[in-house]
Amino acid sequence: MTEDAISPFWTLAGASTHLVGAVAAATAAVWLLSRRKGFGDAWPAIVIGLALTAIRCLIVAVLGDGGLPASLAEAARNLAWLGVTYRLFAVDGRHASLGPIRPVLAVLAAVELLQAAIDVIIVHLAFGPAIADVAFDSIVLLRLLITVGALVLVHNLYAGASNQSRSVLLWPATGLAVLWTVDLNLYTIAYLTSGWPAEVAALRGLSAIALAVLLALGATQERAGQRFRPSRAVTFQTFSLIVIGAYLAAMVAVARWLSYAGGDYARVMGLGFVILASVAAILFLPSRRLRGWLKVTLAKHLFQHRYDYREEWLRFTRTIGNSGGGAPLGERVVQAIADIAECPAGLLLAPGDHGEMTLAARWHWPAADVPAVALSPTAVAFFEREGFIVHMDDLRSGRDSRGEGQVVPEWLRQESRAWALVPLIHYERLVGLVVLARPSMARQLDWEDFDLLRVVGQQLASYLAEHAGQEALAEAGRFDDFHRRIAFVMHDIKNLASQLSLLARNAEKHADKPAFRDDMLVTLRNSADKLNALLARLSRYGNGAIEKVDAVLATEVVDAVAGRFRVGHPVVVGECLDEAVMANREALEQVLTHLIQNAIDASAANRPVYVSAAADGVHARFDVVDSGTGMSPDFVRTKLFKPFFSSKTGGFGIGAFEARELVIAMGGRLEVESREGLGSRFTIRLPLTATSELFDNRAGTPAEKAA
Repeated sequence: MTEDAISPFWTLAGASTHLVGAVAAATAAVWLLSRRKGFGDAWPAIVIGLALTAIRCLIVAVLGDGGLPASLAEAARNLAWLGVTYRLFAVDGRHASLGPIRPVLAVLAAVELLQAAIDVIIVHLAFGPAIADVAFDSIVLLRLLITVGALVLVHNLYAGASNQSRSVLLWPATGLAVLWTVDLNLYTIAYLTSGWPAEVAALRGLSAIALAVLLALGATQERAGQRFRPSRAVTFQTFSLIVIGAYLAAMVAVARWLSYAGGDYARVMGLGFVILASVAAILFLPSRRLRGWLKVTLAKHLFQHRYDYREEWLRFTRTIGNSGGGAPLGERVVQAIADIAECPAGLLLAPGDHGEMTLAARWHWPAADVPAVALSPTAVAFFEREGFIVHMDDLRSGRDSRGEGQVVPEWLRQESRAWALVPLIHYERLVGLVVLARPSMARQLDWEDFDLLRVVGQQLASYLAEHAGQEALAEAGRFDDFHRRIAFVMHDIKNLASQLSLLARNAEKHADKPAFRDDMLVTLRNSADKLNALLARLSRYGNGAIEKVDAVLATEVVDAVAGRFRVGHPVVVGECLDEAVMANREALEQVLTHLIQNAIDASAANRPVYVSAAADGVHARFDVVDSGTGMSPDFVRTKLFKPFFSSKTGGFGIGAFEARELVIAMGGRLEVESREGLGSRFTIRLPLTATSELFDNRAGTPAEKAA
């Protein structure tokens, strides 16, 4: 057969597909050499058929499809696969019972040999164009007879097989059907057009590739229940290689086509195309969005489940267990759950002191503006009750399935990067809430996402609860050590106080001069009172005990405390409440003194500290505000009110803890708002005396009526 002139593109395409087909067929042949049991008695014939197919594809790739070597190689290949078809009938013994098989195969083999002989004669004898056209039509017609007969045999091979044999025959029968069907279409077009369809012939290498792959898959079916299950990583990498290979092949093909086009600008056009294609590859292939889209698409269409649970669990364990990596537990918790959903950042909210949730950790999200109370107690109760994972896109679009729209705070709605809220629940208690940032390839969450995130959230909740328990035990141990040391200090001071008291009593009896005696008594009594006051304060460490709560004028306490600091540092008294609050004056002065001193330590020398007292509903509100260095949210939540943590050199770390305990013992609350570089605001809330009396009267009315 002769080959008409075809375009350079189809020449390149034909050479490429046949070269890949040769590699695939040769690889399958070598691989099947060690798997003799894959196809029973047909195994040697299949190996030979693959080898001859590889040789034929290689000849076409190098020499083209129109010469005598390609025609003879195709004849040898066809004879080999006819022999394979006959041997496959032996899988269930039909080669002995079906008499017509041998005559049909013999006829098809004879026709193939006749066609090869005609080709040899045409090449060696010079005939005119008329004879050559007749020979071409004859060869095409003979090849049509061969392909039709082979397809009939393949149909009978599989359709008449027993149920037990079909599992073995499925793959080779499918591969042979693909091979003969492509040839049938090719020769049908050639016969009807009286010309060689070079475009279709250029793609015949694909049928060799399909045949090799299907036979390789069929050889693995000898193992019961075995399925082709590549991992997600292998699938994604393989698909990426295919995309890159297709991209390179397209680049080379277009460049070759431009070079064949000729002309003065062909070289410039080819170079320009390569440059533009390279720039496009550099810009788009490393894109996180493109990789995310590929992963989602492959998981959706190639796998039954979106997640590789084994791989996800191993990554989760590595992230949580990497305690030596320097990242605190809170950040590792966020990272562990963000990696699953392919999220680039996240936040962790943890329980505060009054049922709310505050910011506990950030992971790659420094710009998120989180208020001091990140989640209200009402929202915490909702998540504890429902255990519901909130998809923020659904919430913003108006979909509210369980009432989450009423509890999700406004700052989360306005934060455009917030994508999902995952509660961490441990024994029906919310120990944390993870806010996930929007991934590069955002998608709609489905049941599999919710199930996996819920299970992972429960596991992370147990880690956080265990960590909190360990911290509580460590704190209790430090308190125990502190109390033991304080006991010795109290013992020594108590002895000193006893000696001073004894000295005072002896002086009352033996002093000769009345003036000296009076002065000595005043001095000794003052010293004894101071020591006893110190003992009282030391005894309160750890339990926040308050001896008595009375009505105390807020303005008197603020003025008295502020007056102690006006000489060394500017302390400005703002609005001052002229009402009484329920407090212990000594304890309230001690708390304000500590807060003002800390504010002075954190501020520059020329920066004043502001103190004020005002009514706030049923409470009095004492504010101590500075514009000093401020504190990070992590320090406020984890260290400010923890005993034995101090940011001052030589500090004991007990002042802030004691201040909060004293305020709580007086029935109030101590709150703090701070920003690094901007300053801090400490707020003491104590009940007003009038409010307490009103509540006491309402509580006592039923008793009085009963009396």
